[in-house]
Amino acid sequence: MFDLVWLIPIFPLTGVLINGIFGRRIENKSKRLVHWIACGAVGLSFLVTLTIFLQLLGLPAEKRLYDFNWFSWISAGTFQASVGYQIDPLSMFMCMFVTGVGFLIHVYSIGYMWHDEGRYYRYFTYLNLFMFSMITLVLADNFLLMFLGWEGVGVCSYLLISYWFSDMANAVAGKKAFITNRVGDFFFAVGMLLLLVNLGSHGTWSLKFSDVFTHISLLSPKLITVICLLFFMGCTAKSAQIPLYIWLPDAMAGPTPVSALIHAATMVTAGVYFVARCNILYTMSPFAMSVVATVGAMTAFLAATIALTQNDIKKVLAYSTVSQLGYMFLGLGVGAFAAGLFHVLTHSFFKALLFMCSGSVIHAMSGEQDMRKMGGLKDKMPVTFYTMLIGALAIVGFPGFSGFFSKDEILWKAFSSPQGSTGLWLAGLMAAAMTSFYMFRLIFMTFFNECRASEHVKQHIHESPKTMTVPLIILAVLSIAGGFIGVPEALMGSNRVEHFLAPVMGMGEGKLLMAADGTKMLHEVSEGAAHHAFSMEYGLMLLTVLIVFCGIFLAYLMYMKKRALPEAIAAKSPFSYRLLLNKWYIDELYEKVVIRPLHGFGMFLWKGIDVVVIDGLVNGTARFFMKCGNTAKFSQTGYVQRYAVSFLVGAVVLAAYYIYVG
Repeated sequence: MFDLVWLIPIFPLTGVLINGIFGRRIENKSKRLVHWIACGAVGLSFLVTLTIFLQLLGLPAEKRLYDFNWFSWISAGTFQASVGYQIDPLSMFMCMFVTGVGFLIHVYSIGYMWHDEGRYYRYFTYLNLFMFSMITLVLADNFLLMFLGWEGVGVCSYLLISYWFSDMANAVAGKKAFITNRVGDFFFAVGMLLLLVNLGSHGTWSLKFSDVFTHISLLSPKLITVICLLFFMGCTAKSAQIPLYIWLPDAMAGPTPVSALIHAATMVTAGVYFVARCNILYTMSPFAMSVVATVGAMTAFLAATIALTQNDIKKVLAYSTVSQLGYMFLGLGVGAFAAGLFHVLTHSFFKALLFMCSGSVIHAMSGEQDMRKMGGLKDKMPVTFYTMLIGALAIVGFPGFSGFFSKDEILWKAFSSPQGSTGLWLAGLMAAAMTSFYMFRLIFMTFFNECRASEHVKQHIHESPKTMTVPLIILAVLSIAGGFIGVPEALMGSNRVEHFLAPVMGMGEGKLLMAADGTKMLHEVSEGAAHHAFSMEYGLMLLTVLIVFCGIFLAYLMYMKKRALPEAIAAKSPFSYRLLLNKWYIDELYEKVVIRPLHGFGMFLWKGIDVVVIDGLVNGTARFFMKCGNTAKFSQTGYVQRYAVSFLVGAVVLAAYYIYVG
């Protein structure tokens, strides 16, 4: 089956071609056929992925690596690039939930987008193209093909976020996502070219992962650090980290299934996947690793503070995504690559569930997204309520749910590993406390107390159709059971995720120490971290659980028992409340510091340099010769008498000249 790996991206691409070319005709004849084609394509990709994944599990760990070279793509001198796919534990781990969760989101979209007339086929075409790009990114065996998928998901995010482009907010949000990602992609491309040129100077003109990782030791530690930081700048845009996270909350303008797809299983995990894929590069640069961990911790904390006061149900989940992505990078930065990827897996389940539940609520509320106008939905939408409650318990790390196992592992590694620190652990712990508060604030405001909607909206509140609720139930089950595949050893588990990914992580899971001369990297596992007393881990785990319970209780107290308390706190601390409500004024700061100066500089280049200087020279030259022509044309009147006089005058002048010279 390994030789059939090319079918995984081909099925969604086939759906793109069929619906993209013939979609309008198909929709006019049978609207159902459009989603059958799109969902069937992704479903087939998932089945092929599942088959290959099971076959991979049956092999010994040392044999779980297979390169499939499909065809040659670029051949320029000694540089060769092919369209090839790499089957290994990491690529199949990612591809499993990308195709699986992606398929559920496709099915959910049927009910959510059914009433979108005239563009139904276009939506599913974009959705299939998104899946093709993400699968290409995950399966690629070289940087260049992976970058093609990397750019593809960026383009598709623009198309899907601005899908309802007639609404100015949607169009602006799509443009913001596109431009912000292009900034990160510039740094990513520079890092890739720097890697190629410097490896080429040592005789390795290749961007294939295996070639790069084999010869990376030829480069100096300082150069590796620069390359890693350039790559990470690209990851901060794609995975919404400081300073390029600003596009992701605005991406909520698109359809809710798009939000679930972007935030849960595809685009935002691309940066996490890339750092994990390049774990050998990053572990050779302790400084780059510390940057990754610090940025992750700061992002997790900052986004959690913003989510505390947001009233748009999708905005709360959006900032929650940014915060959870920070957790993932925190795990990667402290060397716990498997823990970070485990959280990617569990997050894909509960975050897709939460967004799809929010879409079910919005669908029932006739498009209303403000939680202050909701309430009392628990009995009217029981399936949505219970599944969303499961998602909330999973994301806050409630014991027994998937998020508990993955988040606790990251916090433990942030505290115990040599690359970790008390500050990083404390930032993660504070973010966990705030997560439990704002998620149950969302639950209480949406489903409990009296319904605050208008009478017209109240009459139309209903449970969503089965095409929407069945995927919710499946994801709710995965949000509970998904964490048990990675139970840590401290809880009498075997941490199967870490063992499965170990062959790909290579030296990345080992702890790094710098040699005394500062030039050589030693790959060693810290004995102290490996044999740290379980009692310490139990103590920190218990503290985390208590913090989570405190956050839930505080939300219960403020939004169920003493509902006047939030307004009283906001009135008592108006500056802090406005600061969080307005997202720390980061967008306004970027507007003044970055956007306006760049806009002004662009206007200067346009109206000052382009129009005045360049156009002035070109147009001035044209005007000069035009005036010369206009002056000369008076000598061509068409009158024979004037021409005869001209000849006579010319003859007299010539005769006088020769007489004078003679």
